Amino acid sequence: MIKRTSGFTVIEVIFVILILGVASALFFVQKNNAAVMARDDQRKVAINSMYYGLEEVFYKANNYYPSSIDEKVLPSVDPDLFTDPNGIKIGSAGSAYRYEPANCTDNKCKSYTLRTTLENEADFIKTSRNN
Repeated sequence: MIKRTSGFTVIEVIFVILILGVASALFFVQKNNAAVMARDDQRKVAINSMYYGLEEVFYKANNYYPSSIDEKVLPSVDPDLFTDPNGIKIGSAGSAYRYEPANCTDNKCKSYTLRTTLENEADFIKTSRNN
């Protein structure tokens, strides 16, 4: 007489659960890394847009840099880019974006530094071409 049993052993079930657990952990880690990279890229795009707006539009028209920036000063830049991924506008406390003018007289500056804090890398910094 041959006995046939169907089903899985406890070892097989534990093994499958372990594999699924490892796979789901890897998925969530990669998903988080992709989100961090996307936010960092968004910050870089915003800083680059402000930089080119300052250099190619504002400075060429005025021959100086402004003492502060926003969508009124740089109308060539998409207004949404002045708000960081956390929803804080440039110039406000806690913003990931910082505009630091230098050598200013009567709101006319000779140079500046634009910077943002990134999550996965060192700060992303752009400085004025003309000093």
